[in-house]
Amino acid sequence: MSEMSAEAVLTTTRSVRKRLDLTRPVDLAVVRECLTIALQAPSGSNRQQWQWIVVTDEAQRAAIGDVYRRACHEYLESAGAAGKLFADDPDRSAVQQRVHSSVAALADTMGQVPVLVLPCLRVAGGLPSGNQAGLWGSLLPAAWSYMLAARTRGLGTAWTTLHLSYESEVADILGLPADVHQAALIPTAYYTGTDFKPAPRQPLDEVLHVDRW
Repeated sequence: MSEMSAEAVLTTTRSVRKRLDLTRPVDLAVVRECLTIALQAPSGSNRQQWQWIVVTDEAQRAAIGDVYRRACHEYLESAGAAGKLFADDPDRSAVQQRVHSSVAALADTMGQVPVLVLPCLRVAGGLPSGNQAGLWGSLLPAAWSYMLAARTRGLGTAWTTLHLSYESEVADILGLPADVHQAALIPTAYYTGTDFKPAPRQPLDEVLHVDRW
């Protein structure tokens, strides 16, 4: 585990898609370490309804990869695809094109990534109608903590949700009970290259509102 400052971990944990090492195995013990850290994240009313599916089996990874590829190609053809956004801003469009390219690359390799992690919620009686922010807010911080912990151990990850268009198919592959709902699909592998740095972002003052809008 590298001795990185908290600020360095928080600002250099990037979505790794093209630079995942598909040939280097990931020891399940390392994934367990990251998940143990993730379980320290806040959970509403301390319910801890989270469930974590870690997929290492080659056939299951390939099957999930097939579903993800189909969903991703549909996304890449849609008007909301990364490469089609901000077309009128040359600087930002260039960044979007790089993101688009990396998304497309992951579509073709997801099934080969050594470890796939699916954070889930187990909710009796089905998901509630209306705003579900409070419900998912008891899982997503833990998933992000997992990704941060992975970063300190030389592992790259990416937050993906495109497969949720076919959530039931992935549930069937994994044999998930009907009351277990997936939040994301996080490919996990050692990465190649070490030049991760903070990403371009809007200036804070363009998005900050103090006291009132």
